[in-house]
Amino acid sequence: MTTLNPFVKIRRDLHQIPELGYREFKTQAYLLNYIQTLPGERLEVKTWKTGIFVMVKGTNPNKTIGYRADIDGLPIVEETEYDFKSLHPDTMHACGHDLHMSIALGVLTNMVNTPIKDNVLFIFQPAEEGPGGALPMLQSETMQEWQPDLIIGLHVAPEHPVGTIATKEGLLFANTSELFIDFTGKGGHAAYPHQTNDMIVAACSLVSQLQSIISRNVDPLDSAVITIGKITGGTVQNIIAERARLEGTIRTLSVESMVKVKERIESLVKGIEVGYQCKTSIDYGAMYHQVYNHEELTREFMNFIDERPEVNLIECREAMTGEDFGYMIKDIPGFMFWLGVESEFGLHHSKLTPNEDAIAVGIQVITEYLQYKGN
Repeated sequence: MTTLNPFVKIRRDLHQIPELGYREFKTQAYLLNYIQTLPGERLEVKTWKTGIFVMVKGTNPNKTIGYRADIDGLPIVEETEYDFKSLHPDTMHACGHDLHMSIALGVLTNMVNTPIKDNVLFIFQPAEEGPGGALPMLQSETMQEWQPDLIIGLHVAPEHPVGTIATKEGLLFANTSELFIDFTGKGGHAAYPHQTNDMIVAACSLVSQLQSIISRNVDPLDSAVITIGKITGGTVQNIIAERARLEGTIRTLSVESMVKVKERIESLVKGIEVGYQCKTSIDYGAMYHQVYNHEELTREFMNFIDERPEVNLIECREAMTGEDFGYMIKDIPGFMFWLGVESEFGLHHSKLTPNEDAIAVGIQVITEYLQYKGN
């Protein structure tokens, strides 16, 4: 019988207890329990809300290297065939954060057992999927005290085979913002529409208009996306809706386009108020800064990977994916890369089944890079 890789087992344990942002109580406890099994001579551990900072002290430090792993799940009902499916109804690790954590614990174990010259700060960050844990964690007292000189992170990539590392210099992930628009009009009987202001009609009209922003207000050499993923309104089939709500997302490849898109959304919504005699409100929810990889560090990392025949390096294109890791490398030099996990189903899908062989690849690559960078 083949012995299961201990970090694959950890991934499976964590997969069963996904929790939403700032509710990762079981996850935090699991991580702390594991960390407490490691030799403590060079370890210092501090908690922040449901997150964790772990400092591994170097043998003769000149700098501190940061490594971040996100820990929250998504509000998705799991539909995999796993025998270790989520035990939490309506919640799933559908973005691979269970792999992110298990890889981080593997690297942490290596750093504790074979310390390098420089310090390594491991950051287990909550609420990446929302409302966003990176920015407030950056502003915490612990982060101010232990501020790293550079920081790195990875994200699993279902579209790439195991053994693949994909990244690029400069822009990797987009600027993103949630979008919530509420409409309030006047409801009434379906037989007397002239006595009402129908908010389903108003909302549907705005959905169509929003797409004109992308085609007519964004530089065609730039890129942006507005997606309305959810519409709610009304109560029953024969009552005209007094209220409606649109929920969606905005994604742009430049900060300037994000500003322009929001300005145009606000102008169109004002027009809806006049045209449909209603009241509206806009909430942009969680907003994430673009992931812009530090050119010199990223190129150095790519050269480092390219010299390893067991790993395949791909210089990828930028993606409309959102990641609050962008806040961490806004002021701290660093980069993020994709780790191939070869799944038929993609990120945020209820049937995401990443190849667990990628865990060992991630642990090896990050460990070797930290040894290279920190000795």
